[in-house]
Parts: sequence; structure tokens; C-alpha cells
Amino acid sequence: MTIRLLRTLIAVSDSRTFSAAAKVVHVTHAAVSQQMQTLEADLGIALFDRSTRTPELTPVAHQIIAKARIIVADYDNLVPSALGDSGLSGVISLGALRTTLTGLTPQAMAELKLNYPELGLHIRPGLTRTLITEVERGNLDAAIVTKPNLMPDGVLFRELTQEPMQLIAAPEEPENDPIRLLKTRPFIRFNRSAVLGMVIENWLLAKRIRVSETMELDSPEAIGSMVNANLGVSIVPDLAVKAPDAAAVKCLRLGADAPHRTLGLIHQESHIKMQAIDEIYAVLAGVIERATSERSAASG
Repeated sequence: MTIRLLRTLIAVSDSRTFSAAAKVVHVTHAAVSQQMQTLEADLGIALFDRSTRTPELTPVAHQIIAKARIIVADYDNLVPSALGDSGLSGVISLGALRTTLTGLTPQAMAELKLNYPELGLHIRPGLTRTLITEVERGNLDAAIVTKPNLMPDGVLFRELTQEPMQLIAAPEEPENDPIRLLKTRPFIRFNRSAVLGMVIENWLLAKRIRVSETMELDSPEAIGSMVNANLGVSIVPDLAVKAPDAAAVKCLRLGADAPHRTLGLIHQESHIKMQAIDEIYAVLAGVIERATSERSAASG
């Protein structure tokens, strides 16, 4: 049994098929099949039920995969752990929401790299549910997400900030009543596959506001540009850290009962790179705190 075989087994579990796993580990379909037969022979157990058209993992295989993820993670972090730097000179894989990619994430990661120049960063954008799954599987070390209703066992959510929702309209829009705007203007919806999109949708339903949907997007920059062009109005988070070149829009508060999203950092509870993850959390929190202070000073 080798680390390579365990990596392939994990890839099969995550990708569902031998063909998809082959692309992940950069070998042929036949090589994946051969490696899995070798692993079964080494372990002396059947990892796959081959009576179906697509081989399916056996119950014991799922238990072995859970242990294999730990073994592979420990192997990948063997040198950083031995050197006592807890991963501060290795590579950290960080997932990030697209709404943070032009403000919070680049500012925080620039500060992190300044403090730890030997630390490598691999940033992967995605939606909250996908990022949570990738952290749970060990494919990401940590991720910036919107807090969901439920978190998987073994995955920790550390709150960073709460961002209230606001209505945005074209700068020249004369109307200042957000409810009237929602009822009378085309609505540009945030992707309902995202947790944020569902937060907005649930609020609209609770308020019994019927909107005339014109498009559904998952890019905050694209939404801002569409609104700026007077193609409709939208509901988006009032970002704690704003992009420096965001499109000009008119921002209106939704009232005391406005929905909000809770932004936070997630990671496995017993991650071997915990010191590096703690540093990531610290720089994220620091950037948010400074941005909040600057906004308060500007408005005061």
C-alpha cells in the first residue's frame, strides 16, 4: 500500500467514477483500475462492488477512505510539522466566495504573504456548499463562506463579520423607496444556488414581494455593472471590504428587518496546519476591522 494508491482511492471517491478520477490523478482509466486492484490485494478486502455497471464503493471502503484522507494529509504535512512551522512555509489551499475576491481576499492574502513570504497560496473560488464539501473532504485547507444552516461534523465555522443586505439601483434612479423599486423595476437576482441567494429569496417571500426577474447572476461585479447600466435593481450584501473599482450604484437600506449574511472562515477542527489557518483568520479579521473603522470615520 502506497500514498499514491490512497490518493487514487480518494480521487475515485470524490469523482464518483474511474474515468473522472483518472483526470484528477493524471493517469489513464486503465491505470486507475489497476491501482485499485493492487490496493484491494494489499488490504485483502473488496473496496468496490463490481456487480453494477459502474463499480460502487463498499461500506468498508468508505471507512478506509476516511482514514486515508488523514494519512495523506499527514504525509503532505510531514516536513512542515517536523520543522515546527505548522505549515507556514508550505502551500495553503484556500476557498473563497466570489463576493470576496475583489476586496477582502486579495487585501488579506497580500498581508499574509508580506508576513510569511515562504507560504504558498492556492486560491479557489466557489459557492458556499461546494467549498464546505471540499474542506470536509480535505481538498481545501480552509474557505471563506456564508454561514449555512448546518455544518458537517468535524468542520468548524469561525465568524468574521455580518453583512446586511441592501438594494442597489442605477445612480440616476429618482425613487428612494426600496420596496417600491423591487415591485416596479426589473430584478437582477443573485444566484439561488448560493446560500446568499437563498437568504435574499427567503426575505422576498417573507415580505411577499413579487419581483419581475430579468436575470440571475453569481458575480457581484456583473450585477453591479448591470445595475449601473440601469438594467434593473438588485439586492446584494453591503460588503465589509469593498472593491476599489466597483461600479457606481445607488445604495438603499432595506430597513430594520433587512436580511444579512454571516461571513466566516471554515476548516477541519483538527487540521495539522492550524497555525497557518489561525494566521489567515487573523489577517481576514484585521482587514475587516480596519475597513469598518475607516467607513465609520468617513461617515462620522
